[in-house]
Amino acid sequence: MTPRIGVLAMQGAFREHIQRLCAIGIEASEVRTLDELRSCDGLIIPGGESTTIARLLLAFELMEPLRRRIAEGLPVWGTCAGAILLARDVPGLDRPPLGAMDIRVDRNAFGRQLDSFEFDLNVRGIAGGPLHAVFIRAPAITATGPGVEVLAMLADGRVVACRQGALLATAFHPELTADPRLHELFVTIVREAIARRAAEGAAAGATA
Repeated sequence: MTPRIGVLAMQGAFREHIQRLCAIGIEASEVRTLDELRSCDGLIIPGGESTTIARLLLAFELMEPLRRRIAEGLPVWGTCAGAILLARDVPGLDRPPLGAMDIRVDRNAFGRQLDSFEFDLNVRGIAGGPLHAVFIRAPAITATGPGVEVLAMLADGRVVACRQGALLATAFHPELTADPRLHELFVTIVREAIARRAAEGAAAGATA
């Protein structure tokens, strides 16, 4: 089964994520409404401006439905601003984040636009050598809870990628390179969630 992956399309680099998913043969669609959210097997929250995306989620009445879907097991990947919104603790964010991941994220941890940079990262679970990562006004993951797996760090030890169950957060922009490996990892996470739900449904039917 080919999973249906949505990309939150309110602000930011959502088109680039859709292009990357389509390039690896995955059905991808823009998500702006509750019906579009309900149709997804997984969701990407792209980079952009975190306060703007948070305000738009509230304005479009998607914040609480998205929280519920995450609690029900929806796989979600947040990149840059998306990672900020997934976090439980975000100092200085003027709207509540989704609070789904047990992480603390500091916004603009590396400075302003002029301080953007690129770095070759070794990412746990990604084979084939380092992954070239683009950091634009990037956040940093400054604390992680016990259920969070750190996937990548910079040379100074700052965490820039992590996973908690079906949730993935990266401080950089994988959609801005041609390397498909992180998108492929997320597709694997989505497929695992689909298989898990199917198994749970079969087990429930067997005991009914």
